[in-house]
Amino acid sequence: SLTAHVTVTGVQGHSAYPHRARNPLPAMVRLMDRLASHELDAGSAHFDASTLAVVTIDTGNPASNVIPASCRATVNIRFNDHHSGASLTDWLRAEAAAVAAEFGVGIEVAVKISGESFLTPPGPLSDLVARAVATETGITPVLSTSGGTSDARFVKDHCPVVEFGLVGRTMHQVDECVEVAQIHQLKRIYGRILADYFA
Repeated sequence: SLTAHVTVTGVQGHSAYPHRARNPLPAMVRLMDRLASHELDAGSAHFDASTLAVVTIDTGNPASNVIPASCRATVNIRFNDHHSGASLTDWLRAEAAAVAAEFGVGIEVAVKISGESFLTPPGPLSDLVARAVATETGITPVLSTSGGTSDARFVKDHCPVVEFGLVGRTMHQVDECVEVAQIHQLKRIYGRILADYFA
């Protein structure tokens, strides 16, 4: 995933004299609309379509009659194997440059890449986990790359990885929760995985 912090800088002024200011907000709105309305891709053989979410827009301006000097926004992109952090950074900066030129403002894009997309091909480890799930639940699991940025990115270059855990229907929502019975079931599955792995 990638997070971009965008700052648009104009010229502060009084709202009664907009011609003496350069309002950064219309440029920010245009840029965020361009980014959010762009389809990054339609997915790939192993990954869902990449997504872009505008997660903050802020001026820090409590005055109702002052055009702010700057405003900030944050964009989060979850991307698949059609892109790299570098290619998306280039695209974001090109879009920002086009809007900056159109509105005569400065736009800075600071990017943090949390991880590139990766895929561990199915093999002995995923087979072992799938058997444990089927044995304990009677459900045949589906191998999937959905679920957001994977913490497995930290060890994927050193060993095969499989991520498996609770179904996050309320993940990161207010009152995030899970049924206690699911936790007990997960414990049994993890126990089965370990027992079979070390058998």
